[in-house]
Amino acid sequence: MRIAVTYDKDTKEVFQHFGHTKYIKIYDVEDNKITSETIIDIAGNGHGAIASLLKENNVDSLICGGIGSGAIETLNNLNIKFYGGVSGNADEAVDNLLHNSLKYTDNITCTHHEGEDHDCNSHNCHEDKHGCSSNH
Repeated sequence: MRIAVTYDKDTKEVFQHFGHTKYIKIYDVEDNKITSETIIDIAGNGHGAIASLLKENNVDSLICGGIGSGAIETLNNLNIKFYGGVSGNADEAVDNLLHNSLKYTDNITCTHHEGEDHDCNSHNCHEDKHGCSSNH
């Protein structure tokens, strides 16, 4: 199994906008344990290029913060399971996923694509001025 996380290399946290991430961290998992980790510099190429990269690298699941509806559709078409609305340390998020304790939002989408810097994981982000919506 391969799990990818949108990654902030400086803070080592889950990057909060799928289509703008500059790095993806990929974890190889066997017997529910991480066996290797790789950081890929994707230079923020947009959701289509990122999704293709995930598929080329045989990623099964993605952990991310905010994600747009187009990216969700693309991931679904590629059979990549995503866990959106996640924040905090990337390694801990993967560990939590492996132990069925990851806190994520089933239905989170961000409709903005430029402008303000914000956290789409906020539980106050229901159809707000940033264009995010989530079902809690």
